[in-house]
Amino acid sequence: MTAGCAGRQYGHLLSHQDKDLVGSHAAGAATWNPLVDESVAKLLSRCPPAVQPVAFEAHEGMPVDAVVGTALASGPATVCFIGIENKSAEELVDFKDQLYERIDSQINSQSEFRGISRRMVEAGLRETRLRPDSLFLPENRMMFANVLGRNGTPVDYLLYATITSGTTERNKTSQRDYVLTLEMINIHTGDFMKESATIRKGYSKTRAGKWWNYGVFDQADG
Repeated sequence: MTAGCAGRQYGHLLSHQDKDLVGSHAAGAATWNPLVDESVAKLLSRCPPAVQPVAFEAHEGMPVDAVVGTALASGPATVCFIGIENKSAEELVDFKDQLYERIDSQINSQSEFRGISRRMVEAGLRETRLRPDSLFLPENRMMFANVLGRNGTPVDYLLYATITSGTTERNKTSQRDYVLTLEMINIHTGDFMKESATIRKGYSKTRAGKWWNYGVFDQADG
């Protein structure tokens, strides 16, 4: 009877109050979701809104040639999320698309920013025949922006996401540090800013491994 039930699996719905399941062999929702929420919030809090150039008229016959930026923009800044580069030790599998959608949703939830459709971004890359990393060159960046602008979607910022990890192993216990880094590039000036979030996760062969290494026994350093 036990052998006959071995392949049976039960499912249940989770409420918003339920904790995310912590994966035993790889990162999961409990790791990726907080990384996205923290890194996006930190980056957008530093990033200024769209800046509209304002030219001043001549005063008393004296011409004014300078163009001054003002924070009083006519609308939200448009953010072109290029994609996620995975440099970690783990495959993202189905989490890659979910992370993309979560980051994109976080951007669009801010009144000062507006994301560009992923389909339009991919169409723009195909039309220009550019790779995401080639957009760091100014001429490629402007070519890509012109294509999106021609289709009615002006671009203010390019956003790149990178996932990295570092692993520490000791006997049957290991620790992996996950870092999600977001890089925002001003497409008009080339200026950029970066923010990241980190989560550390321990893996052990026994249930008691957590308390042995990180609890009252404090064996992580010995």
